[in-house]
Amino acid sequence: MSLENVQYDAIMREYDRRQRRDRRMLEERRTHAYQQIPRLKEIQDAIAAASAQRVHSLLSGKAAEAAAAYEKRMEALSRERRLLLSQNGFPPDHLEMSFQCPECQDTGYVDGEKCACFRKLAADMLCQQYDPAQRAGKENFALFSFSWYSDKIIDENTGKTPLEHARSAVEIARGFISRFEDSAQNLFIYGDTGVGKTFLSRCIAHEISDKAHSVLYFPSYDLFDLLAKDTFSKGSGGGEVMGYVLDCDLLIIDDLGTELTNSFVSSQLFQIVNERILRERSTMISSNLALEAFPGLYSTRTFSRIIQYYRFINLIGEDIRTKQSAYDQNAR
Repeated sequence: MSLENVQYDAIMREYDRRQRRDRRMLEERRTHAYQQIPRLKEIQDAIAAASAQRVHSLLSGKAAEAAAAYEKRMEALSRERRLLLSQNGFPPDHLEMSFQCPECQDTGYVDGEKCACFRKLAADMLCQQYDPAQRAGKENFALFSFSWYSDKIIDENTGKTPLEHARSAVEIARGFISRFEDSAQNLFIYGDTGVGKTFLSRCIAHEISDKAHSVLYFPSYDLFDLLAKDTFSKGSGGGEVMGYVLDCDLLIIDDLGTELTNSFVSSQLFQIVNERILRERSTMISSNLALEAFPGLYSTRTFSRIIQYYRFINLIGEDIRTKQSAYDQNAR
């Protein structure tokens, strides 16, 4: 399943909107600057005239010295413009076009290839299609509450309370976010149902996406169903979805183990885990599975890669959703 025509058209409309905004903002900056410094408008007109004269001299076969003279004239005018801007508190490029993405200049393509910003828009569109709640930003750290985690119960395996586990998990998550642009990192969040794994994953996704990185967030069953359709459907894009999955800045696979596990899923999971490690792309996986069950359901080699390259976060405690429901009923 590649990008459908309607999706591609929506992305290109976004680039058209950006280009119109770029031109509008440039005109607003020029109008304001010309009102403040009328000489700037005179310089702009003189540069335009010199440029036209230079082109005319080249086309008419006149001596190269004439063209060079016009070039010197334009350079002198440009220096005067930069000086005037600086003296009046404007940046030197104030009268030049600015772009949201300088790499592609808001066209979506660089040298005929899709720009990184295009891939982010496509990833965001896929993510919105399959997990609209995450894209709405409903879960973020401002809503994360430690009050749902007990400080009385002691986990016999770690000697820590659910609250201590939660505080450690959030600390690791904050570190993951702060170091995201410096190096590839991988997290494996595990624990019983309802202890906050999905919420924490979405908090991280919200923060990383807000920093203009491409984030793909999928419940496990949706991801592997989408990959199966992309692989086996007639007229498919020949694995374009897997391309986005492997190349996005952050991939989050939620609730691994809830999908129907088979040889296709096992091979796809290994490809995703292994290839993203090789490409130095960050990945997060959450699961209700007991760690000892993982090699049997998927493969030892996949689990070996995860053990080697992932940091593990264990969340424990009572089902938060049950506690929230009881709290809401008592508050009525």
